[in-house]
Amino acid sequence: MTSTNITLSSKSTPNNLADGYLKFHLNQQTTAVLSMRHTQEAIIVPVESITSMPNMPPCILGLMNWRSRIIWVVDLPRMLNLESLDYRLRQYNVIVIRVESLVLGLVVQEIKGTTKFVTDDIHSPIGQVASSLVPYLCGCVVQQQEILLVLDAQAIVQSSILRSD
Repeated sequence: MTSTNITLSSKSTPNNLADGYLKFHLNQQTTAVLSMRHTQEAIIVPVESITSMPNMPPCILGLMNWRSRIIWVVDLPRMLNLESLDYRLRQYNVIVIRVESLVLGLVVQEIKGTTKFVTDDIHSPIGQVASSLVPYLCGCVVQQQEILLVLDAQAIVQSSILRSD
């Protein structure tokens, strides 16, 4: 298993007031974060460990075994109508999220580490991002001259795109 270096960003907010987020790249141009409340684990898995399933939406890569549980794995950039992952990759960066009893693996381009900011720093994404992204966002945060999309784990897990019915 490959290990990943996690870097912490420093900010002048006292740690007990700020919320923790996992920071990652959806694609070359788009950086996003997910609340640590919903993040179970960030792992690197070989492509072969994901079993594709027939008749599924294009963004669903398949099933994988995670800690003796079978979970669905989703190409998150593709689900969000962004540039899809390079399918010549030999391994995937997977963020395992849990919302209530639902567990889902989200494949992203690159995991960057963790960051912290207060909820008041989150601004409306309307007018800043493509309208197709808005249902999946809590908002946007500007941090070190970079716009971070604050993803809504609940909206991702409950997305109609992931349902085949």
